[in-house]
Amino acid sequence: MLSKKGFHFKDFIRTLLTYGGAFISFSVLMIIVVNILIQGIPLLNLDLIMNNYESVSYVTEVKSGLTPGSYVLDQTLGNDVYYSEKWGIGFRDDKDLLGKNVIYIDYIHEDSPLRTMINKGVGPSEINLSEKYVVVRIAFHGLPSALSIHGSENMVTLLEQADTIREFEFQTPGGGIRGSIITTLILIGLTLVIALPIGIGASIYLNEYAKNNWIQKQLRSFIETLTGVPSIIYGLMGLALFVPMTISLTGATGGNLISGALTLAVIVLPVIIRTTEESLKVVPMDYRNASLALGANETQTTFKVVLPNAFPGILTATLLAIGRIIGESAALVFAIGTAIKDEVHLTDKSTSLAVHIWTMMTDEPANIELSNTIALIILGIVLILNLTVKFISKRFIKRYGVKH
Repeated sequence: MLSKKGFHFKDFIRTLLTYGGAFISFSVLMIIVVNILIQGIPLLNLDLIMNNYESVSYVTEVKSGLTPGSYVLDQTLGNDVYYSEKWGIGFRDDKDLLGKNVIYIDYIHEDSPLRTMINKGVGPSEINLSEKYVVVRIAFHGLPSALSIHGSENMVTLLEQADTIREFEFQTPGGGIRGSIITTLILIGLTLVIALPIGIGASIYLNEYAKNNWIQKQLRSFIETLTGVPSIIYGLMGLALFVPMTISLTGATGGNLISGALTLAVIVLPVIIRTTEESLKVVPMDYRNASLALGANETQTTFKVVLPNAFPGILTATLLAIGRIIGESAALVFAIGTAIKDEVHLTDKSTSLAVHIWTMMTDEPANIELSNTIALIILGIVLILNLTVKFISKRFIKRYGVKH
C-alpha cells in the first residue's frame, strides 16, 4: 500500500514537472510576444516598410513675386493641426518612424505661396510641398527662426507675424527599413543557394552512401559540434576569411553581402545536414529495396524515390535555416557591418533586420519602440514562411502521394 502511494506521488511529481515546465516556457514566450505587440504595433505602418532610412533635406525659398495673403480654409482640419491663414499652410506635431518628435506638413492651400518652392541646394530647381514632408526650420527677416523643437503652434505664430520668408527647410521622412528588408531577403536567397546544395548533398552521402565506420561517426560528431559554436566565432571567421576573399575577387572594399551570405551558409549547414539526414532516415527501407528490385540503380533510387519522400523534411530544414538567417546578428556585425543603407549592393555594407535592431539598441538612448516594431516584422516574416512551407509540403504530399 505504501509502495502504491509512493508510486502515485512520484507520478504526480513527474506530471507536475512536465506541465509546470511547459507552462513556464509558454508564459515566458507569451510575455515576450505581448511586449513586442504592445510596443511594436504603434510604429507599424506601410511607410516604415517602404521608406528609406536616410532622410533628404531641402533648403528652399519663396518664389519671387509671391507674397502672403488671406487663405481661408476650404476644409476641416484635425484638432491637432495649427493653420496659418496668412501663408495657407497647416502643421501638426507628431513622431517620425524613429519615434522622435517632428512637425509634419498637414495641409497646404491650393493658392498658398509655399506650395511650390525654389530649391537653393542640389537637386530639382523647384519642389512641391506636400503632406509627406517634415519641417525643420523656417527663417524670417527680422524675426527669430521657427524651429521644429518648439512645436507647430510656435511655428504658426511666427508665420502669422512674418511678411517674408528667408529660408524654408524641410526633409523627407526617414527611419524606414526598406533597405534592411531588401538586405535580409538577399541574404536569405544567397545563403540558401550556397548552403542547400552542399547540406543536402552531405546528408545524402552520410545516410545513403557512407559506410558506418569510425570516420563517419567522427564526421557526424563534428557536424553536431558546429551547431553549438557561438555565432560570434563564425563572425570572426567571416571577417578573417570571407571578407578578404571577396575583396580580392570583387570590387568590395570591406564587409559585404557576399561575405555575409558565405558566413551564414557555414552557420546553417549543420542545421540543414542534420535535419535533412533525419528526414532521409524515416523513409522506409522497403521503398529502396522495391526500387532496386525493379531495376533502378542506387542513384536513381536516391533521387527518384528517397528524396521525394524526404521532401517535407527538406522543407523543414530550409525553414529552420531561414529562421536562423533572419535572426542572426552577431556574425553579421563582423561579416557585413552595421551601416544602414538604402541602396543595397552585393559588394557593399548593409544591415539585415536583426542587425538593424542591434543598431537601434546601441543608440543613446536606445530606440526600444522601433526595435520592437522590427522584431514584430521579423516574427511576421517567419510566420508567413512557416505557413508557406506547410502549404507547399501538403500540396506536394497530396500531388505525389508522398508519405512522411
